[in-house]
Amino acid sequence: MRTRIRAGDPDAFAELYDQCARSVYNHAFRLTADWSVAEDVMSATFMEAWRRRTSIEADGGSLRPWLLGIATNVSRSHYRSNRRYRAAAGAAAAAGVAEVADHAEEAAGRVDDRRRIAATLTALGSLRRPEREVLVLCLWEGLEYADAARALGIPVGTVRSRLSRARGRLRKLAEVELARKRRELTPSNRQITGDRDYVIRSAQEGNR
Repeated sequence: MRTRIRAGDPDAFAELYDQCARSVYNHAFRLTADWSVAEDVMSATFMEAWRRRTSIEADGGSLRPWLLGIATNVSRSHYRSNRRYRAAAGAAAAAGVAEVADHAEEAAGRVDDRRRIAATLTALGSLRRPEREVLVLCLWEGLEYADAARALGIPVGTVRSRLSRARGRLRKLAEVELARKRRELTPSNRQITGDRDYVIRSAQEGNR
């Protein structure tokens, strides 16, 4: 396939699209937290891949890491503020439309309910962009350190150090966010007392 794509074979490129489009799309969403932007990123990624097809090495494995690297660079130009990311990620998780891979367990403990997923996604938006990119590529996309390094154009050692920091920060931020959500869902003592008094009064009046 590499040889055919390098030669400009449209059928080979169509095969590559069919194999990797969903992965590129999901990766773009995790970096932008916007489905419409993710569509734009995916389209731009494959356009850029076609333009750069002659740069593909003749030997090698899957071209997925190469595409994810292009998608990461394209996503950077679409990056919005962390505030928008957190709002969009939280809304997506609440609606149940955000895909979260099993690898999320390594980054934020066992993700066993929707609130924890939402907290993790919100925390992801609070990470610095370089940390978020490494975390998404290595944990959610499952790339090896060497593949992630090639995709991002950085040394393998940098991938390791960024990932280590990102995992620690994500875990802490997710727990803080989850605790905040739980406090919001817990009724105040005043409300509990008021409800209790109302029930007691209603029962007394009903016995008269």
